Amino acid sequence: MPGEEIDRANPQALASLIPDAVLELSIKLQTLKLEDADLKGLELFRRASNYIAAAMIFLSDNAYLERDLTFDDIKPRLLGHWGTCPGLTLVYAHLNYLTRKNNLDTIYVVGPGHGAPAILASLWLEGSLERFYPQYTQNKQGLHNLITGFSTPHGFPSHINAETPGAIHEGGELGYALSVSFGAVMDNPDLIVACIVGDGEAETGPTAAAWHAAKYIDPAESGAVIPIVHVNGFKISERTIYGCMDDKEMDLDLATSFQWALDEIHKIQKAARSGKPIMKPRWPVLIMRTPKGWSGPKIVDGEYVEGSFHAHQVPLMAAKSNKDQLADLQKWLLSYKPSDLFTELGSPVDAISNIIPLENEKKLGQRAESYKKHETLNLPDWQKFGVEKGGEESCMKTIGNFLDQALVDNPKSLRIFSPDELVSNKLDAVLRHTGRNFQWDEFSHAQGGRVIEILSEHTCQGFLQGYTLTGRTGIFPSYESFLGIIHTMMVQYSKFNKMARETNWRANISSINYLETSTWTRQEHNGFSHQNPSFIGAVLNLKPDAARVYFPPDANTFLSTIAHCLRSKNYVNLMVGSKQPQPVFLSVEEADKHCQAGASVWKFASTDEGLNPDVVLVGIGSELTFEVVTAAAILRRKCPSLRVRVVNVTDLMILESATQHPHSLSDDEFASLFTPDKPIFFNYHGYSNEIRGLLFGRPNLERVSIGCYKEEGSTTTPFDMMLRNGVSRYHICEAAIKGGARVNEKVALDMVSLLAEVKHQVVKVQEYIMATGKDPEGTFDIPKFPGTVFEEGKKGSSGSGSKEDGFFVN
Repeated sequence: MPGEEIDRANPQALASLIPDAVLELSIKLQTLKLEDADLKGLELFRRASNYIAAAMIFLSDNAYLERDLTFDDIKPRLLGHWGTCPGLTLVYAHLNYLTRKNNLDTIYVVGPGHGAPAILASLWLEGSLERFYPQYTQNKQGLHNLITGFSTPHGFPSHINAETPGAIHEGGELGYALSVSFGAVMDNPDLIVACIVGDGEAETGPTAAAWHAAKYIDPAESGAVIPIVHVNGFKISERTIYGCMDDKEMDLDLATSFQWALDEIHKIQKAARSGKPIMKPRWPVLIMRTPKGWSGPKIVDGEYVEGSFHAHQVPLMAAKSNKDQLADLQKWLLSYKPSDLFTELGSPVDAISNIIPLENEKKLGQRAESYKKHETLNLPDWQKFGVEKGGEESCMKTIGNFLDQALVDNPKSLRIFSPDELVSNKLDAVLRHTGRNFQWDEFSHAQGGRVIEILSEHTCQGFLQGYTLTGRTGIFPSYESFLGIIHTMMVQYSKFNKMARETNWRANISSINYLETSTWTRQEHNGFSHQNPSFIGAVLNLKPDAARVYFPPDANTFLSTIAHCLRSKNYVNLMVGSKQPQPVFLSVEEADKHCQAGASVWKFASTDEGLNPDVVLVGIGSELTFEVVTAAAILRRKCPSLRVRVVNVTDLMILESATQHPHSLSDDEFASLFTPDKPIFFNYHGYSNEIRGLLFGRPNLERVSIGCYKEEGSTTTPFDMMLRNGVSRYHICEAAIKGGARVNEKVALDMVSLLAEVKHQVVKVQEYIMATGKDPEGTFDIPKFPGTVFEEGKKGSSGSGSKEDGFFVN
């Protein structure tokens, strides 16, 4: 107790200061004995793997070192990262042993992805490379192919990627290994993921947040992660924070520590699965220290290498031209005693094979979860959740009802990963039959739950990736402005998935699905900081066979879109929509056809159902489309001689030049929808360069003008946001009149007076907003279109009846 004196000569008093788990581990360290054969097998596995890893970096021939090295044996370009490899092979050897001893289902996630030589070497030793790549057989020719082909155009790259058996994480961008690991064990109750986090990676913000991930794991329904912080003391050229700590090392300690960690996990899981869950369980974490570049050259050219940052990449860069370094390389490789590691045929000796799991499906490189598992969702019929055409409904509230049922129907294969924004985004219907899976709270503890909310976009993305890459489906809803936080993380995932699609032994996986809501158009209350549609461009920059961007204009089209995205495979799906009530322009049947086509003429809002238009007005985005439709209604009254066609685009990718994207419209289809030669005005939710880039290569682009987000508007009113960014109904009317005047003499005759009236209305509305702090009455009423379901016009979410007064609103 505080203030009490401790008798340090009294062992029992000292023991009272030591946590029970530490005492238990200490006792095991003293009592657990590994068989001599197991210790020998672990040692030989490490030596063999380190030998192969080092040889992969340097050798273009003489893979078994059966003669003295010559300069011709050295690759012309020395690529790879040696420093982390010895630690990775140490863990790999012990995971094999732990898995075989306990009959585990284990995946190895490697944060230091540049340690590919260590992982590839270990995969060859266990026979996993041979299973997927016949050229890497467990004999002399196979090892020669692996060593000499590494980091060449015909071999493996120097980084772990989707071509690496067993990999579900690339590690190219540091910080995400831990969250990916926790995503992988969700709804996989028997799976253990050993995640090695480099001490450099441990300094990143995403890793710091991911240490809390265990608090979202219900041990009754999910597996467990064994995090291993690999402390080797240095990054590329500087010490690490963890590198200044003390520790223990080597085979006996690590084997005992792994077994202790596994036993602790089993205790926690047994308690939860027997109905007596432990409140706030203490999940194990291992800290492992090895010298940077352990077992490599000690000193090169008078500088210490092993145990310093000089070991990070290639320790002997001049081995192809410097005879002293060539001699040092030979001495280094011979120190592993390769003659003790391989048989005459070149395969690993039995002592190594004896610590590797016997069954292929138990080997780290052949776990089904890592490459061939995909659970197809049982989705409800989205049309049953449709809403009535002509009314108003929030897209998010509508799809929330659909997702609620989808979660009920898929209790172990569908999850939502969200920052603390689910209710704010009007998706709270998903909580009707499930809850938030947060295990550190007495009210949700041991309740499971399909929803994970943590205010770290990086961790949400990591969970999503791990969950998806092990065969399930996830959804990531977020405020539009903050999805950019995980921009590069999404790109890294897309690169991994691209390579996976080009790797014939990997199965298809579910798409990752982003719901982008709380968009800039309705973030006038939060201010300028909450207005940022740039994530759209990030997705557009992906490979065409990966990127999908959707702008459903109303609740029914959003239902159709999300049902499609949840069924799709291998894509990055971005769905952009509003959480505020919006007009329902299309019936369920119309929405289905509209989404299948990706775009269509909205005949109800067009002049003469869109025939022979003078100008084409295109809406992309729910609020932007509302302004287009409203502008079309105003133009019917104020400029009846102007013939207008209204088009809505819901699948952005159809605009891309023909043959550039699988969804692209042909030039004939494009002309059919937008006319061959009439002026077109795009009212677009994102940035104008995105539309220009998509349209590049289409004919007659000089007729195109674009309204878009222009980084304007802070805390103001919803309609003032439209005005400030030039996408309001008035700006659309102006563009339509100018465009129509080019081809219609009657419009040209009245153009000056019409434009003057439009500009006058803009000034009047802005003055009203500045004076009152609100939008004019009726601003968001549903526009009137005689002869349609919209003939009467209905009260909008922020109005009290449509008015044809001086404000020229509707």
